[in-house]
Amino acid sequence: MPMSKRRSHPPKPRPSTSCATPRPSPPRPAPAVVSLSDARLARRLATYRERLDRVLRANKRAVGQLYVSGALFTRAGTRAGRDLLLAHEHLLRVMRLLDRLADAGDVPAPRRAAEVNAIFSELDTLLDRTDELARHTTELLGELKEP
Repeated sequence: MPMSKRRSHPPKPRPSTSCATPRPSPPRPAPAVVSLSDARLARRLATYRERLDRVLRANKRAVGQLYVSGALFTRAGTRAGRDLLLAHEHLLRVMRLLDRLADAGDVPAPRRAAEVNAIFSELDTLLDRTDELARHTTELLGELKEP
């Protein structure tokens, strides 16, 4: 009968998971830091872009009404058309200012609060003038429609 082989060394103890040293967890990415002033500026720009889109649509509709009604070729209609053209020029200036604030234009966006506030006040002024011109044009269209 063959002799069974005996191990000369006792079996190695397996490390228990409860006694083992903890493994370092994989590094977590740093949480994203959000600049509140940038978030406010982005929300403000979005609001102005929506307002600009509304005014552009109204301006385009008013020019179309002047043309379709034939009133564009009267003295009052020509004046209303000039007012709408001036309003459109204001809106183009508004678009340039918005692009500048969004850092999408050729000129870098201003970073000081005073410069940003000055641009927003100019935006408000231009949009108010445009609203006034559009309102005046609407009144002229109403007068031109009445015989």
